[in-house]
Amino acid sequence: MTQTLDHKSTLSRLAIDCRGVTKTYGKGESEVVALRGVDIQIGMGELLMLVGPSGCGKTTLISVIAGILDRDGGHCEVFGRDYMKMSSRERTRWRGEMIGFVFQSFNLLPTLTAAENVSVPLLINGMKRSKAVAKAKDVLARVGLGERSKSLPSQLSGGQQQRVAIARALVHEPKLIVCDEPTSALDHDTGHKVMDLFKQVAVGEDRALVVVTHDQRIFSFADRIARMDDGHIESIQDKKDVSTNLHE
Repeated sequence: MTQTLDHKSTLSRLAIDCRGVTKTYGKGESEVVALRGVDIQIGMGELLMLVGPSGCGKTTLISVIAGILDRDGGHCEVFGRDYMKMSSRERTRWRGEMIGFVFQSFNLLPTLTAAENVSVPLLINGMKRSKAVAKAKDVLARVGLGERSKSLPSQLSGGQQQRVAIARALVHEPKLIVCDEPTSALDHDTGHKVMDLFKQVAVGEDRALVVVTHDQRIFSFADRIARMDDGHIESIQDKKDVSTNLHE
């Protein structure tokens, strides 16, 4: 099994460099080991998918990568920065500028319209409200919700709420987008349109995208697929291997 990038890649082109990452929840009899020394490197311009059974550590891993959870041990750098070496204020500011996160539970603010929800990252980063909402509406149109920009989350279906969450992750053009089941509530065509958008916006020479998914319909969008089980990476397939398996 090879967990490093191909021969064309170098350390200087890594977006994410995790080595020996560990994470445990609880203590004593209630202790649960979520990550057991995870090693994974993700290159600039790469779309990597994390797959595996529920409870295997996928969401914990992307939460560590996104700076939402602290690791217990090991090494993890994102675009050359280590969250553990940042102050709380610096981490919050850096994460707000650099990272977009699509939560499986959407985490939309119920009293804000779709456009207002999408504009939140821009407002946090200091953009004027009118400009932020206008940009939010543009991104909503790109995910097929241009006509629902004034709707509250309660007025939207699950799939529509998911697209609002995706638009919110894209709106500030972060260098890293981390997604937890982004197409789970979407039909086939909409899921593929969303993944096309991710490829266009979130993946570039200085960007990267990490997607946790069980949705085999979108595997063909991956550059590599990392399979997790019991808190560690079991195998990593490159694009050629993914395409071969899809057609077997």
